[in-house]
Amino acid sequence: MLRLACSTVLLFVLRLLLALPWAQVLPAVLIFFLGTGGWNSLRVFMKTIGRDLHAAVVLLKVKLNVNRHLRQRNTIPKIFAETLQKYGDKTALIFEGTGEHWTFRQLDEYSNRVANLLLQHGFREGDVVALFMENRLQYVGLWLGMAKIGIEAALINFNLRLEALVHCVNISNAKAVVFGSELTDAMCEVHSSVGKSVKLFCSGDWDPKRVPQGTECLEPLLQATPTHKPSQPQRGFTDRLFYIYTSGTTGMPKAAIVVHSRYYRMAALVYYGFRMRSEDVLYDCLPLYHSAGNIVGVGQCLIHGMTVVIKKKFSASRFWEDCIKYNCTIVQYIGEICRYLLNQPVRDVEQRHRVRMALGNGLRQSIWEEFMQRFNIPQIAEFYGATECNCSLGNFDNKTGACGFNSRILPFIYPIRLVRVDEETMELIRGPDGVCIPCGPGEPGQLVGRIIQNDPLRRFDGYVNQAATSKKISQSVFKKGDSAYLSGDVLVMDEFGYMYFRDRTGDTFRWKGENVSTTEVEGTLSRLLDMKDVVVYGVEVPGAEGKAGMAAIADPDHTTDLGKFSRELEKALPPYARPVFLRFLPEVDKTGTFKFQKTELRRDGFDPTVVSDKLYFLDCTKGCYVELDAELHRSISSGKQKL
Repeated sequence: MLRLACSTVLLFVLRLLLALPWAQVLPAVLIFFLGTGGWNSLRVFMKTIGRDLHAAVVLLKVKLNVNRHLRQRNTIPKIFAETLQKYGDKTALIFEGTGEHWTFRQLDEYSNRVANLLLQHGFREGDVVALFMENRLQYVGLWLGMAKIGIEAALINFNLRLEALVHCVNISNAKAVVFGSELTDAMCEVHSSVGKSVKLFCSGDWDPKRVPQGTECLEPLLQATPTHKPSQPQRGFTDRLFYIYTSGTTGMPKAAIVVHSRYYRMAALVYYGFRMRSEDVLYDCLPLYHSAGNIVGVGQCLIHGMTVVIKKKFSASRFWEDCIKYNCTIVQYIGEICRYLLNQPVRDVEQRHRVRMALGNGLRQSIWEEFMQRFNIPQIAEFYGATECNCSLGNFDNKTGACGFNSRILPFIYPIRLVRVDEETMELIRGPDGVCIPCGPGEPGQLVGRIIQNDPLRRFDGYVNQAATSKKISQSVFKKGDSAYLSGDVLVMDEFGYMYFRDRTGDTFRWKGENVSTTEVEGTLSRLLDMKDVVVYGVEVPGAEGKAGMAAIADPDHTTDLGKFSRELEKALPPYARPVFLRFLPEVDKTGTFKFQKTELRRDGFDPTVVSDKLYFLDCTKGCYVELDAELHRSISSGKQKL
């Protein structure tokens, strides 16, 4: 009777949720209970019913809000206007670097100045303006002000230099770049390559002798601009908001399109799924050019009225002092941050904070419980997602090690799936009918999400580059003739539907919280090494999050000047993209289509007892590459040697 009652309640809620015909729901439930194991199915049902009902309610709430915003043709600025009415004089943003506080009203006025200034300078709806600066309160006000008049911001990674920086400005067709004064040197290096028609505005300490010719100082211009609400264009909920750059297998960073509905969906699912409250104070030490910092973090301020503390850069030594100083109740992390904090000396301050939740992704299962216990954090709000993906996951019930789940009771309610892939090529494996083969519990597979373009919760907006968009879509995945988004990530599911991150497919790996494109790094290294063959891949290092970059260089005579190479790398690549390990070998294996063979290289790793070729390690304390011998290998593997 209990099972029948629970089933009836669940089916009723789900029927209201998605208006699915009863004739479709009932057979699925009967098949699950009667055809998949009897008592074991009942055990799964009882274990997951509470979790699944909560997720169903969250989906319902977000879907109803999305439908309302669609009908009313709302945008993020219009949703922010609703927040402003509720919380006008409440603190919206705090910048830890200076202690500066902005109320919601001050944020609104600053963004109005930005909008009116750009209109005065002739910018119009649909134009693109690039933002290239480190974290600060003005960063949020700038892109929000642009959005108020339909200008789309291109949020550029402030670590980029030279070719990669030029590429990001040019592919967005930006008509202007607003850069921070701290990045003046980087802008001077590329000024001649971004085009004379691109206007430049500098924000921060102004030195007219150092900036590129024609640059205007932003602050005095804004001070002279009125704060009245600008005339807003007729933008809709599915129109473009801004661009976030992601690394991929095509070489240079790709500009992912973020529409207003995607921004809302990402922020709202996290807010409702993890039971956040508007009175929470969120500590955001992640870069604002990423979706984690700017959408998952700042989105809680703009949409839900939460106070967000913005940190210029993450500091392990200041982390808990900041949380105490600003009464933070939620902190954001990526896996690396958790490990850095655990590596700090134990101090009393770790236990004197009010943090009740750590929100983020990439926390390894091996340190999960240690992190919770040492820092007295009741909840780990781990999630899985990418800027452009339609198959986000959330670990709503604090399951150790899981990045999310999908219902085993009614899996089709949220159309995501793990499908089989060839472990060597990572190609999708299909059945006789041509449809992808779903994975069972314990079987690793690539995560995919069905694309329904007229549904803001299921749509895929892709990238500015159409070819890059096409590579992330596959046909006949769930059923014949459908289309699905390919995450490029391998996960594994347990019997209760909990998902665990396993690996990243393709030519991308994650290091220091950043996605690194091996193709991009290979091209840069080959150029620096007089066009030698270079293979770049990620290798696992014991105790380290992600994978460290390693480059195999075809140099049979070993003529490379490592000192010069190290100096040129510092100019050409951001720190996280520089190879930690080098391997010099006579030649690199290639396929018949001249693609590099990486499987064996990955398997060999950086162990000098396995690899007979010369190996080198990037010693961060010396700033150069040193020969990697057995003793140094042991030091790295034990965690004594810093990476």
